[in-house]
Amino acid sequence: MHMDAGALADFARGCAVLGSGGGGPADVTLPVAGQAIEECGPVPVVDPAVLPGDARIMSVGLVGSPAVAAERIGGRDEPARLRARFEDLHGAPVAAVMCSEIGGLNGCLAVAWAARLGLPLLDADSMGRAFPRMDQNVLELAGLRPGPTVLADEHGHTLVVDDVDGAHLERFVRAAVAAFGGRAASTDYPLTAAQAARHAVAGSVTRALALGRGEGPAPLLTGKIASVRRYAAGNADDDATAVLLEGTGADAGRLVLVEARSEFVAALEDGTPLAVVPDVIALVDVRTGWAVPVEEIRYGLRVGLVTLPSAPAWYTPDGLRLAGPAAFGLPGLAPGGSPAGRGHGTPGGTP
Repeated sequence: MHMDAGALADFARGCAVLGSGGGGPADVTLPVAGQAIEECGPVPVVDPAVLPGDARIMSVGLVGSPAVAAERIGGRDEPARLRARFEDLHGAPVAAVMCSEIGGLNGCLAVAWAARLGLPLLDADSMGRAFPRMDQNVLELAGLRPGPTVLADEHGHTLVVDDVDGAHLERFVRAAVAAFGGRAASTDYPLTAAQAARHAVAGSVTRALALGRGEGPAPLLTGKIASVRRYAAGNADDDATAVLLEGTGADAGRLVLVEARSEFVAALEDGTPLAVVPDVIALVDVRTGWAVPVEEIRYGLRVGLVTLPSAPAWYTPDGLRLAGPAAFGLPGLAPGGSPAGRGHGTPGGTP
């Protein structure tokens, strides 16, 4: 399979759904990927199993504020700078690019950088959706080292963070990103093709494409946003949003409360969870077909509530500790149903 200009819009729409309301707006990096493909050609999308097991894979994405990233998309040299430092650190060439976070803007960004580097893109990623922290990924669950992590910006600055665990990586990088002006290009959790085949979320690029083509599940509810309340959750540094959905048409009379942090984390009807993180929860604009980011939710918007299972690794005890309800200040909730019962039996939770 090749990612070409004709597939990009569907891919971006699917990435927006997998963002679960976070990860940055996918339409920001859609034209970046389009220009890269126009100038450099379509990007081969490959299964990691087709590469030599010891082939080096560079996991890439942007870190920092999505709002800043939307204004500073970056330059053409960042992926080459990351690759050069990566190869210098590992003493081996990069064989392929992998998206660090398929949900949100990083999906199309990985396509753009693969095109610029003339490398294939793995049909896999590190999260299977979007999460707010760098260490909330399946490679962390598998025990892979997060470093050396390389940060770069469009002005030629680079920084290497090494000899840290995932929690320290998150703290160090977030502090460093402030010096980069609020966003930086990143490659973290270096791995081989064999490790990607064993541990990464398989089929995430294919899944995003299918979702963008409308091949996902039907909405649990279609309605309008009746109220939006912003408040502090846990402590003053944690921004939270409570969204009340009022059903319309066939769903008239139904009320669903959707809780959000940087992503949507729970949907409840009459106090009963319809979906809880790590489930993917998306509010899709019925007019445009695009999933709406948390920060763009507003009164009166007509949306469909869509929920999807995440990758199976997120429903294990370790996965729930790292990115389950309690990690987002919702200790009294649990994901609905068992992995088998919710269609989690295939890698990546393919719809």
